[in-house]
Amino acid sequence: MDISCAFATSSNTPAHVALAEALQYQRAWLYDSPALYPDVWMILTRCAERTSRIGIGPGVLVPSLRHPMVNAAAIAELEDLAPGRVAVAIGSGYTGRMALGQRAMPWRRVAEYVRCLRTLLDGETAEWDGAKIKMLQLPGFGARRPISVPVLIGADGPKGLAVAAELGDGVFSAAVPQPDAAQVSDWRALLCFGTVLDEGEELTSPRAVDAAGPGAVVIYHALYERGGAAAVDAVPGGQNWRELVEAYPEDERHFAIHEGHLVKANPSDEPHVADVIPFATSMALTGTAAELAEKIAGLAAQGITEIVYQPAGSDIERELTVFAAAAGL
Repeated sequence: MDISCAFATSSNTPAHVALAEALQYQRAWLYDSPALYPDVWMILTRCAERTSRIGIGPGVLVPSLRHPMVNAAAIAELEDLAPGRVAVAIGSGYTGRMALGQRAMPWRRVAEYVRCLRTLLDGETAEWDGAKIKMLQLPGFGARRPISVPVLIGADGPKGLAVAAELGDGVFSAAVPQPDAAQVSDWRALLCFGTVLDEGEELTSPRAVDAAGPGAVVIYHALYERGGAAAVDAVPGGQNWRELVEAYPEDERHFAIHEGHLVKANPSDEPHVADVIPFATSMALTGTAAELAEKIAGLAAQGITEIVYQPAGSDIERELTVFAAAAGL
């Protein structure tokens, strides 16, 4: 079992990735959601310059945000800066699109994009938007082609897993293990949220709420976006949360839903954090150090090969350090 970390990309992320390397995390994944965070490639470049061992990469790229040549050129430069350390995850888009008022991409288009990107990185001629394209960078302008970096597919359902089976080197899932992923790949990464509780600390202590709240309230966001009112109303505090969100104009509602995503509970979330944290704890890596060790062992038994822990709250350094100890790093 690899123990990695993920970050809601920020200007402070390079320092956090340097700490993660010192703590022996295997890999650091950075979110790609430009309406919420700074440009992922700019921050990854800074991470590469501050580290020497830890794996780094975007998790997950959203194809509609950039032409495939743009991502190919970025991958080439990052691989040149951090040879052998780069991995890339690609998905259909959650906040990367929904924070822009768009739905997730069709998986057919994601597959077309991954095929094109792989062809470009191989140094071959691809076709996109009806035109032939090829990486023409001369030596000194990125890694020499062919460029071999692992590509994971951000899949949480059968269509995504089918793309992963055809085109991916692994599966990158969020929060909930995908049992069928075991039939797709030997590399099964799972994005996890939560916090390590101090002995005797309550789930709803101010520190725990600060650290675990951003991951817990995403349950509201995801259920509402994917299942509508009925889905979110079934969760503790969900109906009241929805009523706050639906007070916003429909064409601006995505702002109210996704502001502060995985960083800080937003104004719609704040009244309900204490309601949802106990509910979310069963799916999160929240608990004492001993309880977390049991949860991690349980995920390994389900076929997860890489835990990807995202620290949140006002003390990222504490979260990274205490989780590393609990995970046995």
